[in-house]
Amino acid sequence: MDKLQGMQLFTRVVESGSFTTAAEQMGMSRALASKVIRNLEDALGVRLLNRTTRRVSLTDPGRNYYQRVSEILTQLSEVEAEAANLQVEPRGRLRVSAPISFSVRYLAAAFAEFQKRYPRIELDLELNDRLVDLVEEGFDVAVRIGKLADSSLVARRIAPACLLLVAAPSYLERFPAPQHPQDLARHEFILYSLSPRRDEIVLQKAAESVPVRVRGRVINNNGDYIAAITALGQGISLLPAFIVAEQLASGELVRVLPGWTVPSIAIHAVYPQTPMLPAKTRALVDFLVEHFGPEPEWELQVNRKS
Repeated sequence: MDKLQGMQLFTRVVESGSFTTAAEQMGMSRALASKVIRNLEDALGVRLLNRTTRRVSLTDPGRNYYQRVSEILTQLSEVEAEAANLQVEPRGRLRVSAPISFSVRYLAAAFAEFQKRYPRIELDLELNDRLVDLVEEGFDVAVRIGKLADSSLVARRIAPACLLLVAAPSYLERFPAPQHPQDLARHEFILYSLSPRRDEIVLQKAAESVPVRVRGRVINNNGDYIAAITALGQGISLLPAFIVAEQLASGELVRVLPGWTVPSIAIHAVYPQTPMLPAKTRALVDFLVEHFGPEPEWELQVNRKS
C-alpha cells in the first residue's frame, strides 16, 4: 500500500475511532489495516495512535499529523475536482484565530451566518489577542487588527477600523479637557500593552501632524477592559471604533480632541501562502470581506454620532 492510501486509512481510523470500521471503508481486513498504520508510524518514526481493546486515540504527534494530512487530502480532492471541471463545495475543519473583543461583538454573528451558508465546514475558532504563529500552530486563517508586520503570510483587508481618543464625562469634569494634542502629555492614559508603540500617539489635522508621548499607570492587553475602566473615569484611552461605538452613542464615553484624527488601522484576514488556496479558506475570507464591507456598522455609528 502506498503512502497516500496509508494517509487515507489513518484519517478514517481517527474519524471513525475504529480500525474495523476504517478497514471496511478501505476494503481491507482489520489485520492489514493495523499493519499499514504500524508501517506508517515506523516510516515517520513516531507513534500516531494509542490503542486499547476498547478505543483508539491520538497521540500529540498524531494530532498534529492528522491536521496536516486532513488538509492535504482535502486539497487533493479539490485539485481532482477542479481538474474535472466540477464544482467544489467548501468543507472540512477550518481553524481560525481571532481577537477577543472583535469576535464577541461582530464575528459571532458573522460566523453564524457563514456556517449557514457553508454547512460542511467545521469552524474551530480560538479567541486570543496574542499574535499566533499560523504555520507552527496549525491555523488556516487569523483575523488581525492593526498594522501588519512584514511576513510571508498573505493578507486581505476585511474592513477599516478608525481609532478614537475617548474619556468618561466624569474624568473630564475632574481634569480640564485637552484643547491641543500637546495637552495629552499631562493626562492619565490607560495603555494597550499589545500596541507596538503604546506610549506614543500621532494626531493629525489638515497638514499638521503632532506626535505626543503619553503616560499611564494602567496597562492592559484587552480592549474591553480598557473601555470599561475608561468609562469609570480612570483616564483617557485610544480605542478602535468597533469597541467604543455603543458607549459613545449612549454618552458613557465622549470624544477627546474630536477635531483631530489618529491614523486609522484596518482589520485583515491573514493566511499562509500556498500554491492552491483551500476552498474553505477562500470561502471564509471572501465572506468576511462581503459581510463587513468598506463601511461596517461601527464606522457608520461613529460617523452618525460625529
